[in-house]
Amino acid sequence: MATRLRLQRHGKKGKAFYHVVAADARAPRDGRYIEKVGTYNPNTNPATIEVTHDRALHWLQVGAEMSDTVRALLKYKGVVYHNHLLNGVRKGAMTEAEAEKRFEKWMTEKSAKVQGKIDQLTNESDKDKATRLAAEKAVNEARESAQKAVIAEAQAAKEAAEAPVVVEAPVVVEAPVVEEAPAAEEAPAAEEAPAAEEAPAAEEAPAEEEKKDTKED
Repeated sequence: MATRLRLQRHGKKGKAFYHVVAADARAPRDGRYIEKVGTYNPNTNPATIEVTHDRALHWLQVGAEMSDTVRALLKYKGVVYHNHLLNGVRKGAMTEAEAEKRFEKWMTEKSAKVQGKIDQLTNESDKDKATRLAAEKAVNEARESAQKAVIAEAQAAKEAAEAPVVVEAPVVVEAPVVEEAPAAEEAPAAEEAPAAEEAPAAEEAPAEEEKKDTKED
């Protein structure tokens, strides 16, 4: 019986997750399986991969085949590399102690890389969250400002409607005052010339009186 390590689908539409199972290669994908050796959830970031290392390594040691996806998952978790080292020990290329030392070093470096990736994603997520919060805050402040402006405008319109109507008196434009020119001073009346003094009546000549006296005589 050919054994194959492959994925078995679970979950709902659009949110599928998978079991990593060892099954008969002739069995349906989601049918009966021999053993479950792990899970794979691609809905998280990074994806959640859990593998029972010893059992997956056992199936590789007994010649089980792998689907492409399971091969990638087991490489990521170090199972394929561990199997390669054990095959080298079996062939005499290295000792078991050396194989274990190499595997532990690989796992340490891999764990550091994975943790660095997780930290990077966390920082990016925090920055993205801060950016979204800042944008949301700006939108809320703009909305509040607009609402305050509308309320202030409505209040001003209400006050204007309730205010008494004041009829303004027509503006009278005053004519410019024209200063009167000073009246021309009347010329002083010409002084009348003093009446000519009447000449005293001429005294009758004594000759006439004498004539008169002669006639009486």
